[in-house]
Amino acid sequence: MLFNSLQFLIFLPIVLAVYYIIPKGAKHLWLLAASYYFYMCWNAVYVLLMLLSTVVTYLCGLGLDALGRRELPALKKLRLRRTVLWTSLLINLAILFFFKYFNFAIDSLNALLIHVGFQFNRPAFDVLLPVGISFYTFQALGYTIDVYRGDIYAEKDFFRYALFVSFFPQLVAGPIERSKNLLKQLAVPKSFSYDNFREGLLLMLWGFFLKIVIADRLAILVDTVYGPDYQNFGGFVVIVATLFFAVQIYCDFGGYSSIAMGAAKILGVDLMENFNTPYLSLSTAEFWRRWHISLSSWFRDYVYIPLGGNRKGQARKYLNLIITFGASGLWHGANWTFVVWGLLNGLYQIIGSLLMPLRRSFVRLFGLNENSLGHRALRILFTFGLITVSWVFFRASSISMALSMLRSCMYLRPWMLFDGSLFMLGLDRPNFILALFSMALLLFADVMKYRGVCLRRLILAQDGWCRALVLSFSISFILLFGIWGPAYDAASFIYFQF
Repeated sequence: MLFNSLQFLIFLPIVLAVYYIIPKGAKHLWLLAASYYFYMCWNAVYVLLMLLSTVVTYLCGLGLDALGRRELPALKKLRLRRTVLWTSLLINLAILFFFKYFNFAIDSLNALLIHVGFQFNRPAFDVLLPVGISFYTFQALGYTIDVYRGDIYAEKDFFRYALFVSFFPQLVAGPIERSKNLLKQLAVPKSFSYDNFREGLLLMLWGFFLKIVIADRLAILVDTVYGPDYQNFGGFVVIVATLFFAVQIYCDFGGYSSIAMGAAKILGVDLMENFNTPYLSLSTAEFWRRWHISLSSWFRDYVYIPLGGNRKGQARKYLNLIITFGASGLWHGANWTFVVWGLLNGLYQIIGSLLMPLRRSFVRLFGLNENSLGHRALRILFTFGLITVSWVFFRASSISMALSMLRSCMYLRPWMLFDGSLFMLGLDRPNFILALFSMALLLFADVMKYRGVCLRRLILAQDGWCRALVLSFSISFILLFGIWGPAYDAASFIYFQF
């Protein structure tokens, strides 16, 4: 079930109405049933995988808790608890590997063997990737690790824990919630709050604007340029398409996160913020503190820091960065393009760290003001440029395609910006102008947020007539200028494939 579908617009009000009517003791059971129905709308069979992950991590959590309270020799207790932890990790990662990476691993091995003169026929395994498997698997594993570390209690109520894993607003594309935040909130039944309803509704409308008006409109041009005929397009067209993709993926995933946060807010649940004006970052390191925050912090807390973080010298720090970003790239998809994308972002941070003393010396030598608007603007543009280059590998279907598109950017034909060619790539002139106008609105909202001004709360602080006017205009704008697809078919969110 897609957020931007008529089915969801019917589903959500029903869930809300029943949730706030039924007794408190049944609220989490109702949300659990609604969440499982929400997931089963894609493929009912794959709900068994989510249930298996839930059962395994739930039992391991109980096992860790029981072992922690038993009187055992310290070394034996540590070994038993580590065994339980690794049981949870291995089972869940094995499921994830089998469904997401099996074919990729076999194909990569076969390509390597062919390169050295061997070949074998790989076993046939054609199966649909379970939607959201990477998200709920990581969320469940995070719970097991938190219980092992003593950061969270072991949930005794299986149904409440199952709701934590399957909570429908953030089930299939995050944010990847921590047990310390979401599980504790789900333990307390919520009453209806008009303030939560208003704020949640505005969050959802902003998410729909990002997804339907901006992301799906930009996708038309991006899909054309990054399609099978990508070699026919010149450098300027590739640059425009890549810039559009940078905005598209931000609006697509940011839109999903906003809708998820809004739906959860109406239910009285606060989800973590997943994006915080990432394209206004002054460095790639800062970008990754602002982009897909739930995943970045997950890899930081459960991969980078356990590997040693920056505590074991510079060389080890850089190795840990490469491992973490390589794993993050692989998490995004079973393709070497994602691995290269991840490694490239890790390399950005290493180079940035190595050049930091030189940059500071340069600033002191020329007496530059690092806080000046011009200096910050240049750093923002440079960081955005680096991130946009990496998006080429993320969007391309192969490394050779990505390299070909990057090479094409070296041969620019500037007249293509003025001869009308851009309006023959799926977006005619009015839609192209509307896309630019919408992106300007996004930039304005992000700049205001960066400066500490929350437009959502500013709107809610106005009189009722003003709020009603903003609400009516927003809904009308989305309905009139949204991209609804052929026959009003909703377009899937990009991160559903991960």
